Order: sequence, then C-alpha cells, then structure tokens
Amino acid sequence: MRNPSDILSIAKETILLQSNAVANLAKLLDNSFIDAVNFILKSNGRVVVTGIGKSANIATKIVATLNSTGTPSVFMHAADAIHGDLGNVQKNDTVICISKSGNTPEIKVLVPLIKNSNNKIIAITGNPDSFLGKNADFVLNSYVEKEACPNNLAPTTSTTTQLVLGDALAVCLLELKGFTSNDFAKYHPGGALGKRLYLRVSDLIKNNQSPCVKATDAISNVIVEISEKRLGVTAVVDDTNRIIGIITDGDIRRMLQETTKLDNLTAESIMSKNPKSMQINAMAIEALEILEGNNISQILITDEADKYAGVVHLHDLIKEGIF
Repeated sequence: MRNPSDILSIAKETILLQSNAVANLAKLLDNSFIDAVNFILKSNGRVVVTGIGKSANIATKIVATLNSTGTPSVFMHAADAIHGDLGNVQKNDTVICISKSGNTPEIKVLVPLIKNSNNKIIAITGNPDSFLGKNADFVLNSYVEKEACPNNLAPTTSTTTQLVLGDALAVCLLELKGFTSNDFAKYHPGGALGKRLYLRVSDLIKNNQSPCVKATDAISNVIVEISEKRLGVTAVVDDTNRIIGIITDGDIRRMLQETTKLDNLTAESIMSKNPKSMQINAMAIEALEILEGNNISQILITDEADKYAGVVHLHDLIKEGIF
C-alpha cells in the first residue's frame, strides 16, 4: 500500500497539472474563437458535436450544456456517423469536431463528408496542424503539454481542456443571447435547481392553513389557533385583514414562564409588531433568504392588496428541496 502522503502528492500533482493547462487555454484563444461564436449565434441551425473515444464523452457534456443554455444541440458519435448517423447533420447545422490529435481515422473520413454537405466545422483539437485543424473552418486550440496520466497516455488533461473550451463557447453564447435565469428555469423545471428558479411563495402557501387572530382575542384563542393550524405561528390582523403583528409558539412559552394568569391577556399583549412579511408572488428562494438572514422559521405572506394571505414555514422549503 502506498504511503498516504504519496497518494495526496499524486492527487495534487494531477490537479495542478490540469489547472495549469486550463489556465494556458486563455493564451491560446484567438479570433477563430470569436468567429466561431458569432457564426453559431447567427446560424439558423443546430450545433452537432462529435468525437470518438473519451472525446465523445466530452462531446455529450458539451451538448448538454449548450441545450440547457439555449443553444439547440445534438450529439453524434464519429464512428456511428460514418456508418449511417451522418443523417443527423442537417442543412444549416454547425458541426463541432473534438479530437486531441486531429488525425484519428474516423475524423479523417468524417470531415470531408461534412464539408461536402457545406456544413461549417469547428475543431477543438490539441493539434491545429492536424488533418482536422487544417480542414476546419474555425480552430479552437486545446493543446496540452502532457496528460496527467504518468504514462502520458490516458486522456485526462486533454479532455479537461476540451470540456472547458466547450463551456467557454456555451457561456459566450448564453451572454450574447441575453439568456436569463427565467430562460434557464424553462429548461430546468425539475429538481431543486429548477424549483429555485420558478417556485413562488404562492405555490408554498396553497397547502398550508392560514392561522389568524384579532388583537383583542384572548390568549386561549391564540393558543388554540397556533395548535390547530400546526405552523407554530399566527398572524394578528386588523378588521381589514391587514397584518399588525405576529405571535409564535416561542412567544407563548416565554409568556407562560412569566405568568400563568391569562384571563386579562389578549393577542395584542404578547404580539411582535411589524413582523417580517413578503408578497405572494415573490420567489420561494427569496423567502429562504429572509428566513436565513433573520434566523426565523416562518414568514407572513400578503396578497397584491397587502392583505394577509398565509404563512411560509422553513419546513415548506425543506420539503421542496430548496433548503
């Protein structure tokens, strides 16, 4: 078994080697990158990303990133392309070919076929002087000095730089298209990420009861309201249903520690004035920020007319996977 310090040393060397290669990409960027971005931006077609081996794996990730940021894309395996899948490439599509050497047999067969169909090719290659580099319309240089693999064989550093260039393309296109968080939400409706982008306070309170008392209500009524509605809190409202205060189960406990004589106490006696509140159309993530920022578990909600509408509890956000 290797010494633990040796293991960490290998891991750190791998990370540093790859991070240095990624940093060097910034020096390799040129006008070809600008031209490639602008061409995709103006194109009416999709982006078809292709590669073979580990480059094909990177291609699938780039496709996923482009699709999720508003640039329609499809993956095409380079080996399958020359055995029937070339039909994936349509008239106005742009093809991104990924290959470290740029000289693999499949790429040499595939590139002329793409060019015969008058589709533009963007090469992501570590060898601009390769067959792919010389025949591509735009060349993105992903050169690396060496792989992280000690034998300099297993694609490691090279695939990292390919992926980073793909991300750089996607982010440039995203920004130039004015792609917003609302657009992003349309493509990510599922999971916690999607919910952070589209879930609103109104979606949370519709399943909750709306505990509510008047300022003159007896403490016994307040305790019953908090207990029955099971949110650990009640709003205190005026005759027009506007919020004037809040009472939590913590307020009840503190009151009972000070006195057991409840006959003359009303909601107004123990309520906190000017409680935190937010409007019903606000984003759920904003509710989380207020709860965390103020170290509270509930927040009162108002409708468009600024009248009491309900309660959002921290548990609602946890249940939805946002917290």
